[in-house]
Amino acid sequence: MVTNSNPVSPNAGYPATLVIDYPDRNLNRLTSFFRIFAIIPIAIILALLTDASWSWGSHMEGWRITGMAAGGLLFLPLVLTILFRKKYPKWWYDWNLAITRFSYRVTSYFLLLRDEYPAIEEEQAIHLELTYPDAAKLGRGWPLIKWFLVIPHIIVLFFLGIAAFVVWVIAWFAILFTGRYPKSLFDFTIGVMRWGLRVDAYAILLITDKYPAFSLKP
Repeated sequence: MVTNSNPVSPNAGYPATLVIDYPDRNLNRLTSFFRIFAIIPIAIILALLTDASWSWGSHMEGWRITGMAAGGLLFLPLVLTILFRKKYPKWWYDWNLAITRFSYRVTSYFLLLRDEYPAIEEEQAIHLELTYPDAAKLGRGWPLIKWFLVIPHIIVLFFLGIAAFVVWVIAWFAILFTGRYPKSLFDFTIGVMRWGLRVDAYAILLITDKYPAFSLKP
């Protein structure tokens, strides 16, 4: 029997991807120690853009400052536009993509994954892509029930978020003593963030009807 040594990832071809460059160097111990304070100015800017606050609820994948159900991402207008007009305006997509990228840069900085201060426009070392959807192929009524369909993901992400918090604490001590973020912990944290991004792409950003896989893999 011939077995496939390189099985296809369950997330292959998913229209939401996240890659964060591993900092294979000594990280800044001083800014890492005071990270919870150093992040405040850029966090305020993001909060003003999204009309949000720190979220410890359903989006435990990175404690992202996010306006998913508030004023940041255009969600309810998209639901109505897809439902009644079968359209996904390009400028709405561009706005959601920009806000999502900015949010993940801030999150990555807070989680100690990188020590460059988050830029407002530049991509830096956080590479996040969302595929612009063909609205004609999106199910007209799916946006009304996706929030319900992702409940199993939210439950799993809640517990993964707790694990990610523990990893964050361990990584904080590791950086202070060694200057490095352990690679295995780094990969786990990004896996949780990727999982959350795929759920967001499906249920909030509404760029796909492909159900996200239960997987930490890229």
